[in-house]
Amino acid sequence: MKYTTTDLPKVAADLLGKYGHQRVYALLGELGAGKTTLVAEMCQQLGVAESTSSPTFSIVNQYDGDKGIIYHLDCYRLNSLEEAIHAGLEELLAEATSTVFIEWPGVIEALLPEDTVVLRLSHSEDGASRTLIAEPL
Repeated sequence: MKYTTTDLPKVAADLLGKYGHQRVYALLGELGAGKTTLVAEMCQQLGVAESTSSPTFSIVNQYDGDKGIIYHLDCYRLNSLEEAIHAGLEELLAEATSTVFIEWPGVIEALLPEDTVVLRLSHSEDGASRTLIAEPL
């Protein structure tokens, strides 16, 4: 689906309506594709009152939402699966009964639950619109 930033609230609501809040979402896309912006909107719709940001350096941000804890992971800086396991991501994903958003999930693909929803994002050359494809893992 194609969308613009003004469509973002509806896009997020549609995704949450279709796939639910107790789910792992893996976001794929190049820099500037809108991954963090989409996660921020979905967090807002899940009742997160605080400002959200990409956890590029901390790897994991945790937020309190209306329906429980929300985890936002950014695996861009992880170099190996072993590093992810050492950081506790295996346990976080194995025990996930909340919403988990993962940017740059490639390095931890082996840890993703079978019911993970993959969100593939891209942007137009002029940056005015985005494309989103949602599919099961």
